[in-house]
Amino acid sequence: MIKIVNFEGVKAIVRKANFTIIGTAFLAVAAFILSGCPGTGGDNSNRGSNPTIDLNEAAATVNGKPIKLEEVERIIKQQAQGQESKLSPLELAQARLQVLQELIQSEVLYQKAEAEATVPTEEEVTNELNRLKTSSGKSQEEFEKDLKAANETEASLRDKVKKQLAVKKLEEKITGKVEPPKDSEIDAFYNGNKQAFVKKKGVKLAAIVVDPANNGEGDTTIDEQSAVLRGNEIIKQLQAGEDFAKIAREKSEDQSRLQSGDLGYVSEEEMKQTFPQQVTATLMNPQFKVGQILPTPMQGKFYIFKLQERSDKDEERTLETPGVRQEATNLLINARKQLLVQSYAAVAMNEAKIVNNLAQKVVANPNDLSGARPASADTPKPETNTNAATPANANTKPANANAKVDNKPPANTAKPNANK
Repeated sequence: MIKIVNFEGVKAIVRKANFTIIGTAFLAVAAFILSGCPGTGGDNSNRGSNPTIDLNEAAATVNGKPIKLEEVERIIKQQAQGQESKLSPLELAQARLQVLQELIQSEVLYQKAEAEATVPTEEEVTNELNRLKTSSGKSQEEFEKDLKAANETEASLRDKVKKQLAVKKLEEKITGKVEPPKDSEIDAFYNGNKQAFVKKKGVKLAAIVVDPANNGEGDTTIDEQSAVLRGNEIIKQLQAGEDFAKIAREKSEDQSRLQSGDLGYVSEEEMKQTFPQQVTATLMNPQFKVGQILPTPMQGKFYIFKLQERSDKDEERTLETPGVRQEATNLLINARKQLLVQSYAAVAMNEAKIVNNLAQKVVANPNDLSGARPASADTPKPETNTNAATPANANTKPANANAKVDNKPPANTAKPNANK
């Protein structure tokens, strides 16, 4: 029996609307489309530090089914936003191996989904694809341009949507075995983590974000001047009584628009770590009323915060406090589901016949990879952890307000009942 002793780890699980085994390729493309990343072009002739690479070569096989190097390179290019040529051969090899490993796991699980009959119908795929288009907030023309820039087609995206849904259904099927915890388990969990159920002094926020960066086709706020103009227009709309959530969904240049701008609950302590001092002081000032908006530049962007709730002191909550027992129950259930999904994936990987050709080449030629970057390189190594890509699920909340803001507003802390 596994005992959960790290409550922060349990809360991190709840922050994920999808489990981590969702297909890498779909997440990469969905993140590109939803965020409006700069176009990278569809030219395959110059990939990183090795322009002679054979894209039709099988980077790996899973039970005999090949994963082409072309797919690995496409994801690398999407993540690097066209700057992959500035990576050294060593950095590029590391990125390829990590992306490939996640593609392998995605393929293993899709094959499991086929065996478990959890592959979606064509109608379900169409509905999800339409939801993705709507969530992007872009016209069909803009959507197609972004696909082309990502070196994708609607057919290839449809295939990725199909695989994502299949794996999601597989997760739901295997986690259906998880039973609710007993009252004694809930009591023990609460008693061992009482401090975590304290609702800290802080605020619940929503935000509309205007980004002055040029994020590619269809982006009308491409510099500070245009961003300020857009921000002022939005403020006038809000002052005229237009619905904040509606404007956030339509105009915010941040993934929180998928939750109508909702950022969740942020404690005062967390705000002090991520917000400018004056912003924190204003939001916590009793004279600043719930429902008011606060425009402010922050992290290179223009934020329009809306104060949705404020707690002026810490609030201790017991299992008798409305909602707390259910929160503890949900935390335990989701922790068990996450562990089950991870274990299922590990067993599936062990059972599959996997041949990793890229890894074999590294083993056979360990001294062929230079760590030196090209002379013109001035771009940092791209983040190759594809799980950090923006989830395609429109119900996914922004993650972890404990982290420092990095061009994103502080988001939902997922503390029990703290964001309600």
